[in-house]
Amino acid sequence: MKRTVIFYLLLILNISAFCQIGGSGVYEFLNLPISARVAALGGNLIAVKDNDLNVSLTNPSLLTDSMNNNVALSFINYFGGIKYGYAAYAKHFNKVGNFSVGVNYVDYGKFIRADDIGNTDGYFYSQDMSFNIAYERSVIDSNLTVGATVKTVYSHMDTYTSSGTAVDIGATYVRPKSNFAIAYVIKNMGQEWKSYVPGYKEKLPFEMQLGISKKPKHVPMRISVVYENLQKWDLTYVDPAIVTVDPLTGATITKNKYKAFGDKLMRHIVVGGEFIITKNIFLRFGYNYRVRKELMIDEKRGADGFTFGFGFRVYKFHLSYGRAMYHLAGASNTISLSFDINSFCSSRFVSTK
Repeated sequence: MKRTVIFYLLLILNISAFCQIGGSGVYEFLNLPISARVAALGGNLIAVKDNDLNVSLTNPSLLTDSMNNNVALSFINYFGGIKYGYAAYAKHFNKVGNFSVGVNYVDYGKFIRADDIGNTDGYFYSQDMSFNIAYERSVIDSNLTVGATVKTVYSHMDTYTSSGTAVDIGATYVRPKSNFAIAYVIKNMGQEWKSYVPGYKEKLPFEMQLGISKKPKHVPMRISVVYENLQKWDLTYVDPAIVTVDPLTGATITKNKYKAFGDKLMRHIVVGGEFIITKNIFLRFGYNYRVRKELMIDEKRGADGFTFGFGFRVYKFHLSYGRAMYHLAGASNTISLSFDINSFCSSRFVSTK
């Protein structure tokens, strides 16, 4: 079958909202914020180590013993009828470490099949899917942990299919007394084994990240800062529509070097804050400078790049909601649910002593 206009549109659809450095490789859906908590905190969270299975997908070294028999589920209502989500389960093994298994998927919906000149021939569907196995254990002492996630990826676009393997490696160091954590993650190392087009294999969205989190003493709030894309300094996008030459003098319009440096630096930074109202209620907010710079419209600047959400515990369930503003055209909504299977198991054999 001839490559169609629809095929190329799907390749564009397959990139995440962080689109200006997306599209340079395959399986960009792996970078989508997968949980409501992560979405509400700017779209990335790699250095908060608590009993939350939802965040372990961003950094496998965040798995803990307390996640034993925990289940996490998430659903995201994205743009243009696109929906995606995930499910994960964690298990602890004494003297071995912590494991989790999970699956995340993206359903792009129904499309009209058309050739290069617009002749239609029915409909087709498109999906991406990843099966994940993660492992974590302590190194030296319980404050330093390392982990890895192996992701088997499958992508289907009409008659085009692709499969590959991606690996994440993470390390986290925690200082409990000072409520401080620092983490380093290498994401999406691997290869596309079967390409959409035979003989034309694409690169995976490789990335290195560094993150810190801190909860000040006596302050019910935790701050998270993530520095993304350590492997590449300049993430700016040159828009051909922007005027770079003075129409009167013909001289090149140059940016202030300090502003240019600050702009390049901030495109790496994701900031999030979490207010701990009570042990069962959390309010969250975040800001992603790169998303705002890449997707906002200068003539009508909205809340692009800002995120917010909340989390609360009801009975034995932890529910979270996250909303991320990407563009005037709309925002994404994420709902996550997690629970501990152990909490539903009553003890039938109770000592009578």
